[in-house]
Amino acid sequence: MAAASLSCSAGFVLGMDLGTSSVKVVLLDAQSKTVTDSKSVPTNSYISSTSDIHAKEQDPSLIISALDQCMDALPKDKLKKVKCIGVCGQMHGIVLWKSKSGCEWLREDREIIRFIPKDVSQLITWQDGRCSADFLSSLPKPDSHLSLATGFGCASIFWYMKHRPEFLSGFSDAGTIQDYVVSMLCNLDKCVMTGQNAASWGYFNTTTNKWNTQILKDAGFPVQLLPVVVESGAVAGHTFSEWYGIPAHTAVGAAMGDFQCSVYSCMTDKGDAVLNMSTSAQLTFSMPAEFTPPNSPDPLSPVAYFPYLHGSYLAVAASLNGGNVMATFVRMLDSWMKEFGLEVNESRIYSQLIQSALAQPNTDLTVTTALLGERHDPTSSASVSQISPSNLSLGHVTRAVCRGIIENMATMMPPQSLQAAGVRCIIGSGSALSCNTVLQQEVERVFKFPVVYGKDVDSAVGVAMVFNDQT
Repeated sequence: MAAASLSCSAGFVLGMDLGTSSVKVVLLDAQSKTVTDSKSVPTNSYISSTSDIHAKEQDPSLIISALDQCMDALPKDKLKKVKCIGVCGQMHGIVLWKSKSGCEWLREDREIIRFIPKDVSQLITWQDGRCSADFLSSLPKPDSHLSLATGFGCASIFWYMKHRPEFLSGFSDAGTIQDYVVSMLCNLDKCVMTGQNAASWGYFNTTTNKWNTQILKDAGFPVQLLPVVVESGAVAGHTFSEWYGIPAHTAVGAAMGDFQCSVYSCMTDKGDAVLNMSTSAQLTFSMPAEFTPPNSPDPLSPVAYFPYLHGSYLAVAASLNGGNVMATFVRMLDSWMKEFGLEVNESRIYSQLIQSALAQPNTDLTVTTALLGERHDPTSSASVSQISPSNLSLGHVTRAVCRGIIENMATMMPPQSLQAAGVRCIIGSGSALSCNTVLQQEVERVFKFPVVYGKDVDSAVGVAMVFNDQT
């Protein structure tokens, strides 16, 4: 299915990003291509599992509630002029629902119409760790250039097939959380998914743009749950109803990957690489137009090739360890202080850590920060070495943690490989990087490239730009 023609030359494009920890929406002026309004709300949607410590799930109702709060904050007069909607969000994860009853529409104040989830599962996120290495090795080999990993949609379905098959029987559709939102807005009979999100699920061939249907069928996989795949940038449908003042029948793009959209928002030159660091971290650059990925993955390679736009690919080192490492460090300090009966706000802890590390420009303390392992090396872990009485200050330790995060990225995609690809500049983006001057210093020290910060680089902006640029 090719991208349908859009008409966004006047009015606004709504961009939304359903992320791991927050939802963000933006309004992009279609003519000036500038963001006029934005709103971000944390979801606080994680579900505590008492049965499996490896489970990582979120409550879709809380995610949609955060989306509602964002939409309610945007100017109503501008929402009435929205000509098209772009949606992106966290990749790899999966949510299941019943077709035609996945939500309930509500009218409020005679004008605002919103939907609430109904007949929908929890969101099994990309961080889910239930698929062990042994379990993954027992699954059929995909016909794909991308390796399969725990937290991927198809792997999660295989896990439920083995451990809780009755769970799957209650649903007719599946997609990422962003695909779910598009399906509800458009009242789709069948979930529509871009190749970007399909590739993130596993068992998808990006060259043919098709699922490994026969391989999955032979393994007893419920292929009826697989979404219909369309091109990235295609229109999935049109709004089923008025929604927060946005008129009914407004074009809605098929949901895209948050990573690709964050890259689109800031990569303006072939010589740019993008380092995005929020919860996790990714370092990427664009491959030549003629590039085609290998037929099969190298499971030990830290670099993967993600589908981008118009048949092109991004070379990506996607680390599981980014801002979440610093967050874990902060939570550790917070818990220690609470054991002493002290209450300190987490934001103050962050601020003091950065201040202390800025006063300590170098350290011989070494922290290996693969706290959550890596997809290409799941058994890797964090460690601390070269400890001495002189390097145990808060500044030394924080500097070493920040350095370790960046050096971990450099082991996955070395500076030499960036130079060989013609990279001349690194665009630094993401909340963890933009708020931490110490991390920024370490990027420049480790990679030795000019680094540009401060651009309005985020996924919500990127997905709005994609659909605005097509007109």
